[in-house]
Amino acid sequence: MADSPRLASVHMTSAPERYAQHIRAGHHTLVADEPASLGGADAGPAPYALVLSGLGACTAITLRMYAERKGWELGEIAIDLAIVRDGDAEKIERTIRIAGAITEEQRARLAEIADKTPVTKTIKRGTMIATSFVPTPGQA
Repeated sequence: MADSPRLASVHMTSAPERYAQHIRAGHHTLVADEPASLGGADAGPAPYALVLSGLGACTAITLRMYAERKGWELGEIAIDLAIVRDGDAEKIERTIRIAGAITEEQRARLAEIADKTPVTKTIKRGTMIATSFVPTPGQA
């Protein structure tokens, strides 16, 4: 597994606030937290909001790249996302709005592309999570 290419990586450390987490992704820094209603300090988006943010960003970027290759002017792309519980399962609802004047055929093709974005495919197929605990430097 060590030779497999990394698609992304982040480093996280807990913050002084109860549930807040400092996230470093490349040279970018973010904060994640839980809302006050769940005991957090609301210092940043909650984890599910960060998951949706990644999906929405990937969707908008991929649609823009595809449209540029086709010479289509999309204008502003707005995406609303929500994770909803449906019985014992969760479902992501994604609504996309394109400000530019596009045809129904273009809209249909963009819908197909949205379902094929990298993050969409990762979420849809599920991803194995391999967890390990290692000692902090200086600990036995």
